[in-house]
Amino acid sequence: MRSAIGGRRAWVAASTHPGEEEAVAEAHRQAASANPDLLTIVVPRHPDRAAEAAAVFGARGLPVGRRSADGRPTAGTAVFVGDTLGELGLWYRLGELAFVGGSLAPRGGHNPIEPARLGCPVLLGPHLAHVEELAAPLLAAGGARTVADASALAEAVAGLLADPAGLAAMSHRALAVAEAGG
Repeated sequence: MRSAIGGRRAWVAASTHPGEEEAVAEAHRQAASANPDLLTIVVPRHPDRAAEAAAVFGARGLPVGRRSADGRPTAGTAVFVGDTLGELGLWYRLGELAFVGGSLAPRGGHNPIEPARLGCPVLLGPHLAHVEELAAPLLAAGGARTVADASALAEAVAGLLADPAGLAAMSHRALAVAEAGG
């Protein structure tokens, strides 16, 4: 998979729910202005939503691929939907940062320690009721950041991708928290 991505910048939007893909599309659009070959990997919380998620990006003119149909992203793929089970760790390893869904949509959030264990800095929306105890140490250490809405997600993704040193520091802090037991 790494060879399919090549030298492209990539980030992950994991465990997304309805309404969050629109925010991810805006984040991709904004970050791609500085990184024209940017790859956004989207992993819907429920794989049976893959067609729905892909349609959100396709409707915005973004070339979309799906793991279940295409296997790997091509050079022309802007958004790749990871719609197979058991591969979330793969996507986190390939991404430079991760947005963990269920947190922009009022779902209560999903586990932010999973990407942190793989050294992936984390972005979270404001809805963290189900994961507050996991998110708090990451946020306190600077291994994770919260974003209030779609616009803030777009700014955070673009800003972090434009700041390799800041992104690396955030990655180290996320991993340190995960290794310390969250």
